Amino acid sequence: MILPSDDYDTPWKDALTRYFPEFMAFYFPQAHGEIDWQQPHLFLDQELAQVVQDAQLGKRLVDCLVQIATRDGGEQWVYIHVEVQGQHDADFPERLFTYNYRLYDRYRRPVASLAVLADERENWKPDGFGYQLFGCEVGIRFPVVKLLDYANQTESLLEDPNPFALVTAAHLLTRRTKGDPEQRYAAKWRLAKLLYERNWDKQRIIDLFGVIDWLMRLPTDLEQRLLQEVYTLERKVIMPYVTSAERFGVEKGRQEGRQEGRQEGEAALLKRLLARRFGALPDAVQVRLTTADVDQLEEWAIKVLDAESLDEVFDQRPQ
Repeated sequence: MILPSDDYDTPWKDALTRYFPEFMAFYFPQAHGEIDWQQPHLFLDQELAQVVQDAQLGKRLVDCLVQIATRDGGEQWVYIHVEVQGQHDADFPERLFTYNYRLYDRYRRPVASLAVLADERENWKPDGFGYQLFGCEVGIRFPVVKLLDYANQTESLLEDPNPFALVTAAHLLTRRTKGDPEQRYAAKWRLAKLLYERNWDKQRIIDLFGVIDWLMRLPTDLEQRLLQEVYTLERKVIMPYVTSAERFGVEKGRQEGRQEGRQEGEAALLKRLLARRFGALPDAVQVRLTTADVDQLEEWAIKVLDAESLDEVFDQRPQ
């Protein structure tokens, strides 16, 4: 049995963006304490791309530029560079240095470069770059967090209420279960159950299970087994959500549709997903499902994965 390849970038990017205060509190508590969280923070990905677009610095990683307000009342730029590739990069500290001075050159504001490393070299923890010549010294020192430093703290991470403790545990368990689908399944199921035990709101469960799901890839048969376990758990806590379970449900419905009549099978599956997500369906919605063609049903099924209401699925209030 072969595991699908692991993917780190997108889930980490999503988690950092959605839960930035918790990210800072978990990995960089000192900086977190100096930020005025009563003021809004703003992600400036387009501005960052403009600053570094012509930099020949190798493969781009997960980079975020965030505008924040400090407790002393001054607005600052904070530049966050998150390395989640799981590989050593000798040019990493120089890249942070280059990004930092380019950002300062453009905005003329202090820039804090912070790094999270997820590589597998225990002794690689760069925290600066610089040089000196003829008495002139130039360089940067930056805070760095090494995920491997948490390797012996898995149980405490699983007990920590900060969502990034769970994300860190998921990363470490992904690494630990590489090549072992059954162990990966057991670890992923344990993390999924923890999401419900925390009594978090529905959206946070959706977001964090999305991270876990993307990190901890499983073969299709084990994902389907997990799907059934998640469905059973959802029925117990009465908190349905849409993640890998419903994604597999869509695929399952398509397979059933090919056997029973594609339109009828997909309509029935979409009806179940909508009812699971939004509750009892109005008669008008049920009529639309039974009369729509296969392409329309598939378009709606994709929208269910991220929609917050029936209106968003159908692009208008059903008549």
